[in-house]
Amino acid sequence: MKSAVSFLTLLLLSATLCFSQSKMTNKTKITHIKNDFSVQELENKAWDKAKNITIDKYWSGENAPTGRQFKTRLLWSDTAVYVRFEANQSEPLIVSEKANLTSKTRGLWDRDVCEIFLAPNRAEPRKYFEFEIAPNGEWIDLGIHQMPDKRETDWDYASGMQSKSLIGKDKIWMAIKVEWKAFGTTPKAGDVWLGNIFRCIGKDPTRGYLAWSPTLTKEASFHVPEKFGEFEFVK
Repeated sequence: MKSAVSFLTLLLLSATLCFSQSKMTNKTKITHIKNDFSVQELENKAWDKAKNITIDKYWSGENAPTGRQFKTRLLWSDTAVYVRFEANQSEPLIVSEKANLTSKTRGLWDRDVCEIFLAPNRAEPRKYFEFEIAPNGEWIDLGIHQMPDKRETDWDYASGMQSKSLIGKDKIWMAIKVEWKAFGTTPKAGDVWLGNIFRCIGKDPTRGYLAWSPTLTKEASFHVPEKFGEFEFVK
């Protein structure tokens, strides 16, 4: 009888642990800065204030090789959000031969790119904004409404995002800056937005899809609001 009770207790504890792990959410803090700076300044000292987020997993939760891993830093001011990607690059770049830097580039996600999704209203995580930047400086910004059975994309969304890219030896730096007017709201200290951070790299059959908060879908997919992490704005 005691062994049966012990087994049942162990089973319940295991189920509770599995449930709690499934509910775990990636969280990070976005540091506030008083003075704005140009996104062109990839080495501005303000970046040192930001928490370094290491992204070393594929969307599936499997470990990605070191040569594909990247780090992200986030900052916010009273006027804008700043995002900088620092990515390892140990394989040939997959980018356009001639970069389009004058307008958004559709299909950018089919090449090497880093992305961030941001959902300002945590009560509506299925409505979010997507920002992508490629190593050669190409970019795209989109408004997304991800419904259970389909996705609505605002291709005409114009955030006014500013960007900068720099290709080094075995390393790439990319940064974006987006003013709050692009989101229709300005956060305050203590607010929490939802979202995720991604990287696409390489080409088939070994193309890689990295995610800060793994989406754990059967096939590679980034548009999974249920797996969004939390971004807390702090001062």
